Amino acid sequence: ADKNGWMTDPEVSLLLHCAAWRGLRQSHVRVELSERYNRQTDAALQRHIEEVWTARVSKEPWLFDGAKFRLHSTASAPLLTLRLGLTSYKDYLGTNWSSRAVELHKRGEAEFGSSQALLAQPLGVGAVVCTGDGQVVFIRRSQEVAEAGGKLDLPGGHPEPKNSEAVVAELFSSICAEIRDEVNIPLSSLGEPLLMGMILNHTSAGRPSAEFYISCSLSSDKIRELYWKGGAEANESTDIVFLSRETLRLDGSSPLWQEMCPSAKGAVLLFQTVKPKQL
Repeated sequence: ADKNGWMTDPEVSLLLHCAAWRGLRQSHVRVELSERYNRQTDAALQRHIEEVWTARVSKEPWLFDGAKFRLHSTASAPLLTLRLGLTSYKDYLGTNWSSRAVELHKRGEAEFGSSQALLAQPLGVGAVVCTGDGQVVFIRRSQEVAEAGGKLDLPGGHPEPKNSEAVVAELFSSICAEIRDEVNIPLSSLGEPLLMGMILNHTSAGRPSAEFYISCSLSSDKIRELYWKGGAEANESTDIVFLSRETLRLDGSSPLWQEMCPSAKGAVLLFQTVKPKQL
């Protein structure tokens, strides 16, 4: 554990947590969206990104270069503020997920004073969903997905910018939409999302994600039944797994911990740290 008592894992670290509030509601979060927070770049890096994208699309022609929010930095007074720019899936594959990511870290630090300056840093979302009978929903990632195939994960994804005037609402609603599409839980059964904090995934060069806590009125048996009927993104996972909320006190020696993908580990660390209040 580190000096704060958090368990440490080389794959993931906590960027910030909302333990003082036991989770933040949408009304307590604001966003600054600006081109100033976009990724830095140059002609050589752009060529590299295009080369990586062309090679990937030739093998996986279904890939889609969707727009994403880019996390530049955060501030915490008086409200939690997320400073966001825009990026894309193509830029992510050519920077964070590139063989040159370590070199880009060093260049960013040397040229711009930030190791993340040249990286896409798309902001993901994930959620600890707690059922009416005290279980937490995990899904087993398909071997076909690009990252962490076969690992245990929490519902989540990467929101795509649609309305620049309502970014906070987009972020909070996007996690509910991901739960609906991946697990087939109706939105009407989900409580209000609480932001637990943000984590960095070091298997993809410190890619950030916002992790939420959401209560669900349905039982684990009902959710299992809905899952097997299939949602819009059912192909992204192969199984649903439930762990008791009370036993979600995993440590690095647990076999289940080793089965989890980095973002799920980060969300569990936040859940243990924040102890979100049930709304």
